[in-house]
Amino acid sequence: MLHGLDLLVPAGSITGLLGPSGCGKTTLMRSIVGTQRISSGSVTVLGRPAGDTALRRSVGYVTQAPSVYTDLTVGQNIRYFADLYGNRAGVGDALDAVGLTALEGRKTLDLSGGQRSRVSIACALVGSPDLLILDEPTVGLDPLLREDLWNRFHDLAAHGTTLLVSSHVMDEADRCDNLILMREGLILAALTPAELRARTAQDNLEKAFLQLITEEVA
Repeated sequence: MLHGLDLLVPAGSITGLLGPSGCGKTTLMRSIVGTQRISSGSVTVLGRPAGDTALRRSVGYVTQAPSVYTDLTVGQNIRYFADLYGNRAGVGDALDAVGLTALEGRKTLDLSGGQRSRVSIACALVGSPDLLILDEPTVGLDPLLREDLWNRFHDLAAHGTTLLVSSHVMDEADRCDNLILMREGLILAALTPAELRARTAQDNLEKAFLQLITEEVA
């Protein structure tokens, strides 16, 4: 359950949604996408109510579990979503954005977990969304793959895409332009990594987050 949240996600940047498992990150993301029932308050996305049909081609959503058809090839999965978005011309760019061009003809059943996650991201990217929401996209990935994905996220932001990326790994906070720190359905702080360090006088962001929790409890 979320409690009295009030936040703004800056456009054209990467905002990290961070906090321990079960703190409400996925619920918040589902609320923004429009797949979560909201009992009170409102969520506005790109000037429209969350879930508005007009947003379907403007918002990309990547869930924690890879959302792919394992009996189709990488290219077939992406072309399927491209047809839904009416953007078949974007298939090549989506493949290139996640580094899967060489695997276009391979069935997703034969891919590693990290590669399937990339296919999911490509399926969301092929619609050229203005807002891309990624729910813990780097969980279970090896360090090299994580590094590559974050480099690609920064490239997307540099070209104008707004990214909201959740994680429970605090070392990923330094990869974000802005941070939203959550605990037990509440927002503890919304600030930049530099502001978090200055506020807590801690250089290590995990220690900084723990200090914020201590301050809230006290």
